[in-house]
Amino acid sequence: MNSSLRIAAIPVNIRWCDPQANLASVAQAMATLPADTDIVVLPELFSTGFIDDPALMETIAETNGGNTIHTITELARKYNVAIAGSMAARTGHRFYNRAFFIEPSGEETYYDKRHLFSLSSEAKVFTPGSDNIRAVRFRGWNIALAVCYDLRFPAWCRNVGLKYDIMLFPANWPEARGYAWKHLLIARAIENQAVVVGANRGGADDYGQYDGLTYIFDGMGMPTGHTLPDSDIVYAEMSLDDLRKARTRFPVSRDADDLSIL
Repeated sequence: MNSSLRIAAIPVNIRWCDPQANLASVAQAMATLPADTDIVVLPELFSTGFIDDPALMETIAETNGGNTIHTITELARKYNVAIAGSMAARTGHRFYNRAFFIEPSGEETYYDKRHLFSLSSEAKVFTPGSDNIRAVRFRGWNIALAVCYDLRFPAWCRNVGLKYDIMLFPANWPEARGYAWKHLLIARAIENQAVVVGANRGGADDYGQYDGLTYIFDGMGMPTGHTLPDSDIVYAEMSLDDLRKARTRFPVSRDADDLSIL
């Protein structure tokens, strides 16, 4: 078991509907990471950006066996890291905002975003996921996946029984709502006594600006990520021993209501 875990969140400046360019950007960024990195977290819909045209989605959404996951799997194996993020996925005739966690062994875990942002066209193009959040065991840590707008729903993220140690939030969260984004991440970390990674995209699109909104908070809600030199990648080394000690000193989870859907 690794007591320490090193996490890199890469705020990809997403080129709209250009998976090859975005995958190339990820590969280029990963080549600069410290060699002992354990987990890389990419933004929501990192390979395409948001698409609100169902006809265009027909041409660009991929299955789990498509080129995006194939390339991510190769990168995970090459650098001996797990890679998380979300992509525009299809199952049959339905489209999903699908989070993934790909391990260097090739093992794959998926979670389809449950809460679609109804104030945009997302809910008209994508189908909400039907599966609950669940934890994945990786290098001694329990890791949960959620996506962007899921952050606003604390019961959905509830960590009853401390079933996860880290929750990853790939996101496209614009600067206009940046205050809420940062403080909701902090709240989820504090109330769930878990590390929280908010891996936002970089750059800008028709929905707003995104730079400088990628964060990593420890289980007490304290900022712990730092930006790597000459980079916009946010990096942190977390200690499972420290997290467990904090949970033992202040065991609030035992008084939590049983609202878990994990």
